[in-house]
Amino acid sequence: MLADDPPSGDQLNARVRQLLAGMAAHGDRHLAEVERDLVQMDALLDEAIKKLCASFMAIHHAVEQQQQDLNAFQAHTLSLPDYAARVASQRGEVARHVGDAVTGLQFQDMTSQLIGRMIQHLAGLREVFGALDTQGTVLPESGDRALLAVLDHISERVGMHCAALSVTSRSTVNQRHMNSGDIELF
Repeated sequence: MLADDPPSGDQLNARVRQLLAGMAAHGDRHLAEVERDLVQMDALLDEAIKKLCASFMAIHHAVEQQQQDLNAFQAHTLSLPDYAARVASQRGEVARHVGDAVTGLQFQDMTSQLIGRMIQHLAGLREVFGALDTQGTVLPESGDRALLAVLDHISERVGMHCAALSVTSRSTVNQRHMNSGDIELF
């Protein structure tokens, strides 16, 4: 085809298909990342809930044991040194279970990171779809060459958004399990 030859209908169809295929591929990548983040968040929440339930039940059991020891001490069936030793032991046990419960609360930081990533992916989709916005770009009513130029311009805008988002799209959450990491309470 010479430079002055008008583009064929097949060329226009190919460019439109190429643009739509690129949009679909980019959208699929973002949606797959959102899906992975939702699955990971579900696993984090499940693990956190199990850890919290186990910790609270253990705290309840330790407090119940403390009450039984207090009752035994008051009934004079438990000596003061034995009672003091048990309370000291139970205090450590309660502290350990409270620490486990606090560790279970770390899921908030990880889920916040996942939610932030999902928001970035959805914003990325919005930006790419915004690149398709033809406001300000008048689609020519005639002239296949002009239409090809507009399609190329839209494809370039979509490609720029896709490239910019591909660089930052897959980042990791810093912590994968509840048992790892440190936490500051206050």
